[in-house]
Amino acid sequence: MQFERHNPLTGAVASSAQAMQAAEIPAIAARAGAAFPAWAEMGPNARRAVLMKAASALEARAEAFVEAMMGEIGATRGWAMFNLTLAASMVREAAALTTQIAGEVIPSDKPGCLAMALREPVGVILGIAPWNAPIILGVRAIATPLACGNAVILKASEQCPRTHALIIEAFADAGFPEGVVQVVTNAPADAGAVVGALIDAPEVRRINFTGSTTVGRIIARRAADHLKPCLLELGGKAPLVVLEDADLDEAVKAAAFGAFMNQGQICMSTERIIVVDAIADEFARRFKAKVETLTVGDPREGTTPLGAVVDAKTVVHCRSLVDDALAHGASLLVGGETTHNVLMPAHVVDGVTREMKLFRDESFGPVVGVIHARDEAHAIELANDSDYGLSAAVFTRDTARGLRVARQIRSGICHINGPTVHDEAQMPFGGVGASGYGRFGGKAGIDSFTELRWITMETRPGHFPI
Repeated sequence: MQFERHNPLTGAVASSAQAMQAAEIPAIAARAGAAFPAWAEMGPNARRAVLMKAASALEARAEAFVEAMMGEIGATRGWAMFNLTLAASMVREAAALTTQIAGEVIPSDKPGCLAMALREPVGVILGIAPWNAPIILGVRAIATPLACGNAVILKASEQCPRTHALIIEAFADAGFPEGVVQVVTNAPADAGAVVGALIDAPEVRRINFTGSTTVGRIIARRAADHLKPCLLELGGKAPLVVLEDADLDEAVKAAAFGAFMNQGQICMSTERIIVVDAIADEFARRFKAKVETLTVGDPREGTTPLGAVVDAKTVVHCRSLVDDALAHGASLLVGGETTHNVLMPAHVVDGVTREMKLFRDESFGPVVGVIHARDEAHAIELANDSDYGLSAAVFTRDTARGLRVARQIRSGICHINGPTVHDEAQMPFGGVGASGYGRFGGKAGIDSFTELRWITMETRPGHFPI
């Protein structure tokens, strides 16, 4: 049985994929469990070689990825190619980690006892990836787990099954043993049952999930019933703080990029621009002028910086946040009517306050609120007035001041004089609070996808009290 994904802009069938059922999951998990021991025993350089081939295999499918992302989620070509470039970098970074999965010898108080801390593969890892940055997040869900010697199952998004399947095809071509890398696709109506069966499968030992905070809580509760650890990278409401001594031109460029790259459909997207009163009017003037240049159009034509949002529901949600803010006294600096159901222009709402939904609710679309702060302390207070805590940024010409402010903002990531949207394969990526827990990226990923074991070896005869 198949299900179809339709192009959000045209309504045409973009892809079809197997509509797997919960009853099929035990066999898939069993295959992964059976494949795990041999892969785990493979030497680090052998695993590295296969991962390096996988990176090249991804890049060889560039045009197929572009076509899939444009069709399934309305992405621009530029966003698809950025996804592919960073994803290939993530695989090569994972390959480099295979010889860095190190332990240590720990001094023991017991004479003649050699005490060691060893990192070993976990088993089967379930990775659940979303649609918004599908190559990056699909690859991130599986690359480091594989480098650590685990088998993986990628649960593809119902909104981009072809894009995620292409990842697994590339990894298969690289020479991973049968069953080590698998993909599960399902129709939207079956998502809950399929994910539940995957979490329940005894072979699955850990889960990583990137997506909404609402779904993340459901997954964490289900996993908790089995005492299975989770790595959760969830929603965000990223603040960008602009202090009175900031380079306003740099702040404007970073804010526009952070708020509207991929139509604001990034977990790190700038959702709140917090500007101190002393420069608020001048910032608003420059920001308005910049955003008005960010036109929206058909992503297939590639002539505009903004393309389609993923569906009409996104437009309805974003519009409701804007309307609520305007009804409570905010003003619209930039906006416009949505065309073709999903071509929503950039929206900038000035004068956003705590009483407005736009202050707290994630838009995940081309909408950003500008919030006025009295001074630095008030700006920090406003930045921290959120359940979320993924990414943040602060702009100031005084770098020591920037570091001081950054350390007071509660977030997993903070950039000084840079945009909230910034990702590199080797960096520890993750949030706090409603943005989740655990870290992807670089050596931080090793901790997430290995078991730390204490092993001792006695080298002298034992002496015991009984």
